Amino acid sequence: MTRKQFLLAATAMAGAADAMASESARPPRVLLVVAHPDDEYAFAATAYRIGKELGGTVDQVIITDGAGGYRYSSLAERVYGVSLTAPGGRESLPQIRRLETLAAGRILGIRKHYFLDQKDSGFTLDPNEALEKLWNATAVTDFVSELLRRGKYQYVFTLLPTGETHGHHRAATYLAWKAAQRQPEETRPVLFGAEPGAAVTPAPSFTSDPLFHDVRSLPDTPVFAFDRRATFGFNQALSYQIVVNWMIAEHKSQGLFQTDFNRYDLERYWTIADGASNTAEKAGALFRQLGILSK
Repeated sequence: MTRKQFLLAATAMAGAADAMASESARPPRVLLVVAHPDDEYAFAATAYRIGKELGGTVDQVIITDGAGGYRYSSLAERVYGVSLTAPGGRESLPQIRRLETLAAGRILGIRKHYFLDQKDSGFTLDPNEALEKLWNATAVTDFVSELLRRGKYQYVFTLLPTGETHGHHRAATYLAWKAAQRQPEETRPVLFGAEPGAAVTPAPSFTSDPLFHDVRSLPDTPVFAFDRRATFGFNQALSYQIVVNWMIAEHKSQGLFQTDFNRYDLERYWTIADGASNTAEKAGALFRQLGILSK
């Protein structure tokens, strides 16, 4: 290599390093892509940290109308004055859940919500039920893809698509992955699959979605974990669990969800492979910015 070639190569490397440093110094821009109202629970503390404390941007796409979540709504019937578990009253549930989501979003610092109002028929383990029967998957993918292009998001948070995951969650993650893949490599956002867990429980092993094998974790990268137990305030008496509990309380129509108060210590994140050359570096940059990690 000649001296001129060496200097050109060194300049290019320095420029790339400066660009990465500049990128990591900017407040993060994050898009949450979830199937149901209340799915933001998986990243609640992280979203609060980004939106409220770091001055970043957190927006959210909610694919379904949440109509299938009526089975444990009896406790909220006296709050809302509607028989949410009865066939006639269930029609009110999507609007109620929309308002609950907006209230939870104000707590977490979510700037914008995009409600796509696709059908929610209740729990299933089959993601194809949503993709082939319930949702307009093409329209959802097109919407998220265009939103990523316009919003210039650096990161996308979805739920980890294991075989035991709700089929709608897996379908949402698959569509988010497809939308991210449409973006040019140089601006492609890093996709994370998240799952809350207890600190005493080892993180589950995840290689790829059992059905959509292209949705796979990036090899040789750590599982990041945001610790909800991190303390702050007077006498270090406060923690991010309080924020998460506030968010849970806003979803009053979801009675069983209320039992998740203080249930999980960590928000664990797997980096999803996207074909870009610097995905691992960008993923690490986000969690260094967050600064509240746990193994």
